[in-house]
Amino acid sequence: MQVRGQEREQERGQERGQVMMKFENILAEADGFGRYQIMLFMLMVLPRLTLPGHFLLNNFIAATPSHHCNISSLDSHGVFQSLSQEEKLTVSIPKQKDGTFTSCHMFSQPHFYLLTNSSNATELPVVPCQSGWAYDSSMFKSTLVSQFDLVCNTKGLTKASATVFFIGVMFGAVFFGVLCDKYGRKTILLVSYISVIVFSVISAVSTSFVMFAVFRFLTGFSLSGISIVAIVLTIEWVDIEHRTVIGVCSSVIWTVGNSLLAGVAYLITDWRILIITVSSPLVISVATWWMIPESARWLIVNGRTGDAYKYLQKCAQVNRRSDFSSTIRPQTLCEVVTGEKQKRNYNYIDLIRTPRLRKITICTGIVWYGVASTYYGISLNITGFGLDLYLTHFIYAIIELPAKFIIYFSLKKFGRRVNQVGTQVLTGVCIIINIITPTEYWTFRTIIAVLGKGLSEASFTTVFLYTTELYPTVLRQNGVGYASFVGRLGASVSPLVMLLEDVWLRLPQVVFGVIAILSGLVALLLPETNNARLPETIEDIEQTRKRSFCMNTQEQSTSPLKTDITEDPVQ
Repeated sequence: MQVRGQEREQERGQERGQVMMKFENILAEADGFGRYQIMLFMLMVLPRLTLPGHFLLNNFIAATPSHHCNISSLDSHGVFQSLSQEEKLTVSIPKQKDGTFTSCHMFSQPHFYLLTNSSNATELPVVPCQSGWAYDSSMFKSTLVSQFDLVCNTKGLTKASATVFFIGVMFGAVFFGVLCDKYGRKTILLVSYISVIVFSVISAVSTSFVMFAVFRFLTGFSLSGISIVAIVLTIEWVDIEHRTVIGVCSSVIWTVGNSLLAGVAYLITDWRILIITVSSPLVISVATWWMIPESARWLIVNGRTGDAYKYLQKCAQVNRRSDFSSTIRPQTLCEVVTGEKQKRNYNYIDLIRTPRLRKITICTGIVWYGVASTYYGISLNITGFGLDLYLTHFIYAIIELPAKFIIYFSLKKFGRRVNQVGTQVLTGVCIIINIITPTEYWTFRTIIAVLGKGLSEASFTTVFLYTTELYPTVLRQNGVGYASFVGRLGASVSPLVMLLEDVWLRLPQVVFGVIAILSGLVALLLPETNNARLPETIEDIEQTRKRSFCMNTQEQSTSPLKTDITEDPVQ
């Protein structure tokens, strides 16, 4: 009995030793949320401002201005030259029921008697536009539509341009997810910066729609690197207690950029200059890239403990923790990752090799698809308020701010899973309510639409933070890359779903509402990660002994080397 008791005590001692070697304990010694982390966050602000500028740019560069058939070729008729512009249109182009001129047809020849008698105009033969189109330039100096004549039979290409971009983001998420876990966060971030600048400029000077689509795809492909690296790199340098505030603040930067986009697009009405303008902050990001630290977590699990120690020393120095070097030694970092072979190359197959990680992978994919398709289904269809394009976009953007402040406190109090389920399901409910509400109740419909937009953004804020906490460090970038891939698949399909309004006006909203509710319910199957240590290895996810990553944040602040051994929260 005494021997058994000693053996148990030895096992507990070894277990406590392994727990003490967790990265969270070492980061706490260097201060897990100080000047160093704030500096890193500030260095990520400009790249994050660029993201919404590109992701929602299609609302402006692919806007369709008022247009009608170009009738300038008819000026050779002597009588035609003496008419005013309105009279020229009256004799050349049929009118719709609301009194406006049609966009895609013209009379086979001018009918001058229509100036005095237009009663039988609907019976006159019409033909498709013969000499292209004339566009109203009062709101937009130039858009993709007016540049490449994406109207009438080719109007679907305006939605396709958004789909092409999101397909690029989708494949970029997979590509950069692999590279970031193999070559590190910092290096790939620079590659993304430079690639976005180059491809954006080329897309802005495109001479054909095909050329534009190709380089818009490559722009989205490159932006995906910024999207997934920025959040992961920031979260990996922050302690447990402050992950929520960093995740929400990162999302607030998106909202600020989204709001600024409305103002920038209002001032710059040429699509070429607008693309270059929203990409320009990345020039500053390239210049300040050298100041960004590599992820110490990634360096450790890849066996580069010497480099990790240098970054941690720098972190402690900036955060004024002078006792770090006397408390933590370089050899201490070698003991952080236990149970997994270091320097192993991980890939996407590892996401489904083991049962618990496979369950997380499948569920996060479904949730991301629902969150992204719903968010962009709402954001790329900004015609519901009867207001002009810029004001509507601004309202949809600014409503995200109160949603994020509320979700911050809610995440702290109720955790990730409850908020993920609640915000996503309620988004779908808002969409369904608007479908069944008569159009004459426009005030109520507007309130519900704004509420749904806020909830969809709160859901997106939650899923980004939630996902980074679910996957282990050795696979975190792969996991976020995979989830982002599935999410961007949903985003790329959203513009095409909107084309279903030709079948039934409400059908796109029905699709988005159902997807939101079903994907929200799937989040019930995910584990809670609030106040949990970030898992470092697959073994941390799949461990047979239910050793907790959880540590009460109050205890952590009192004693960074103390933790409770309770049931493993990553189930």
